[in-house]
Amino acid sequence: MGQMGVRVLLIASISTGLVLGSEDSYAQDEATGVHTLPPVEVSPPAEGAKRGRSQATTRIARARPRVYIPTAPTSSSTSGVEADKVPATINVVDSRQIERTGSLNITDALQQAVPGISISEVTGNPFQPNVEYRGFVASPVAGTPQGLAVYQNGVRINEAFGDTVNWDLIPTAAIQSVAVVTNNPAFGLNALGGAISFQMKDGFNYHGAEINTMGGSFGRIQSSAQWGKQVDNYAVYGALEGLHDNGFRNFSPSDVRRFYGDIGYKNDANEFHLNVGLASNNFGAVTTVPAELLQQYWGATYTSPQTSANRVGYFNLTGKVEATPTWTIEGGAHLRIFDHKTLDGNPSGTQACADPALLCFGDDSTPANGLNGAQLANPFASGATIGERDRTTTHSTTAGLSLQATNTDQLFGHDNRFVVGSSFDSSVTNFTASAELGAIGPDFVVGSSGIFLGPSGFPVSIGPVSLRTTNQYTGVYALDTFDVTNAFSITGGGRFNSARITLEDQIGTMLNGHQEFDRFNPIIGGTYKITPELTAYAGYSEANRAPTPLELGCADPAHPCIVAAFLVSDPPLKQVVSRTVEAGLRGTRELNIGTLGWKLGAFRAKNTDDILAIPSPELQGFGYFQNVGSTRRQGIEAEINLKSSTLQLYASYAFVDARFLDALQVGSNSPFRDDNGNVQILPGNQVPAVPRHRIKAGIDYSITDALKVGGDALFVSSQYFVGDESNQAPKLPSYAVFNVHASYQIDKTFQIYGRVDNIFDNRYATYGTFFDTTAVPNFANGGAPFTDPRSLSPARPRAFYAGLKATF
Repeated sequence: MGQMGVRVLLIASISTGLVLGSEDSYAQDEATGVHTLPPVEVSPPAEGAKRGRSQATTRIARARPRVYIPTAPTSSSTSGVEADKVPATINVVDSRQIERTGSLNITDALQQAVPGISISEVTGNPFQPNVEYRGFVASPVAGTPQGLAVYQNGVRINEAFGDTVNWDLIPTAAIQSVAVVTNNPAFGLNALGGAISFQMKDGFNYHGAEINTMGGSFGRIQSSAQWGKQVDNYAVYGALEGLHDNGFRNFSPSDVRRFYGDIGYKNDANEFHLNVGLASNNFGAVTTVPAELLQQYWGATYTSPQTSANRVGYFNLTGKVEATPTWTIEGGAHLRIFDHKTLDGNPSGTQACADPALLCFGDDSTPANGLNGAQLANPFASGATIGERDRTTTHSTTAGLSLQATNTDQLFGHDNRFVVGSSFDSSVTNFTASAELGAIGPDFVVGSSGIFLGPSGFPVSIGPVSLRTTNQYTGVYALDTFDVTNAFSITGGGRFNSARITLEDQIGTMLNGHQEFDRFNPIIGGTYKITPELTAYAGYSEANRAPTPLELGCADPAHPCIVAAFLVSDPPLKQVVSRTVEAGLRGTRELNIGTLGWKLGAFRAKNTDDILAIPSPELQGFGYFQNVGSTRRQGIEAEINLKSSTLQLYASYAFVDARFLDALQVGSNSPFRDDNGNVQILPGNQVPAVPRHRIKAGIDYSITDALKVGGDALFVSSQYFVGDESNQAPKLPSYAVFNVHASYQIDKTFQIYGRVDNIFDNRYATYGTFFDTTAVPNFANGGAPFTDPRSLSPARPRAFYAGLKATF
């Protein structure tokens, strides 16, 4: 009987060649960061092995450690189900793939590594993008209908008020792995298109220290430091990150400051962790800009200031206890405090009245009132363009508990894995909003006047808002994976979700309300190992999303509001229900040149009572939320990768077709809207902002042991503009972008590296919508009216970066 050491670099998971964990604990090499597994004993094949399997194949199959995928939020990286038994597609990104991007922005790694993910910078800032997966979105923008659940160490980090996801708050250097999970209702609310689950580093799986500093184009300077150490049964880990970037557009700086720490204890049967995090980030979120301004200057902005500030502090206490050899108990308690402030310069419905000494709203006769309820005098010069400085503050405190039990007793003489768990989260949010008038200058900056709008006679909410909301989310789930044979496994189960949402108006009573949403979501699926290197899978699942407090407070077409700023009393919304079916093949094969991994899958998800943000047909910049019937997202995903000690390459293709299934007339800011400001959605119209084709490829090659070079490419096809639900306007053009990078290991401690992003300096936009061409004159063209209604979010031009990493 022989022994062999197995390195993770030689092991490909079914989808990406990445390992979340193995049966045995593993440590990280302090110099290289490579995870080394303990020796694996390999026995020669039994005499008369079935199907003539060769000795070499047997050794390879038995030497490859097991890969685990989380089946529920509480599952740790080694307590999930074996990847071969997951009845859904598998996407995992590990710390080396994150480091490969040279970025402190985790969404860059997600876009590179996951076939179905695309990124759009709707806010105009790279640290606050929309992440779209299979036509479902996780966005930091309040008012975006959210369709992905996001977890960090088992804690749901969709913020309480609008289910938003602030990607900038996730400490990138401290991420051990990311799993993109589909077809699993155990991940609770918002998992319509799936869930993204982050597992963080700790002192047991990261040893040593590292300091990494990089700088380059547009004033970028960033640095991260991390350290981990284990002493007997105790371990500690900490990561600190800082970044400043001026941005390539006017008024678009980014400042990121993050800390993450973990203290752990582990013995043969039990493991406990206390992890904490802090972040304080400020951004110039300059959003979209009229196409006419971009044609003159790629860094142009429109109606600023547009800034946001995020603050977060959290702690999470987790425990894992092996109660018996076959029963494992996992649980956690968490507290999260989140603060969000925005300042947003916008055009305003405020204008001079027929009597120019007074201000009106919406027309020249409806009074624009101040905070005292009296009509405002007009302090602006004749002919001035009036805008608003809209401010919001959101303060949320979320506390929760989770508990999960896993049993691995055999059932009827067959291997079986049973999981049962529950979670409870309670959030209290205090939300305020105000609108200050100001003149818009020739640089499109809205000035400050100290004059704040109050309630108006016009049927919109423009006065101050003070709202307290309470969310209580309860979930109970059970999943069972049963091995019918050594090759065939079935999974079944489900989760019951209960949501209680209360709105309490702190100024009056018009926003008061209480809504309850309950639903049980099932899952059924199976996997069949056709050969040791080929697995087939198929599954069906359901998931639901309860309307957020923000959506519930802005759902009346007769009383639109400035989305994410001003709320009104509205009729109730229905919860969204998604039903997903998917199937596919995946496999690995050992070749002379390395390990080949591949997958091919198809999916179809149908949403009923989908929620859409609808622009007001009467007032630009106002809108409301509405159930829009059924929508469908379907497609295919294919990926291939090859990994060896000197070469790593990958290529993937994803096709996503997102369509409306019901006829509906909605308000729109499309240039093709009718005289009433509406467009007609027809069955089969494509959902905007969902590109149908995504192609990704990358390569890394070790020229010598010290010198490595690589590159990656991304192609995203055209997509309809947001607001063009009727599909009448030309699409936002497709784009392709190419990046290259290289590194040189000077010695065991120091490495220098560099990269060039968008090497061909392609000018493209990742997001497009429409705007009111009459709201503000085109000051860049002598004050003439705008003629092109397109408004775009431009991507970063060519950029150069270089850095130094020291590993101890």
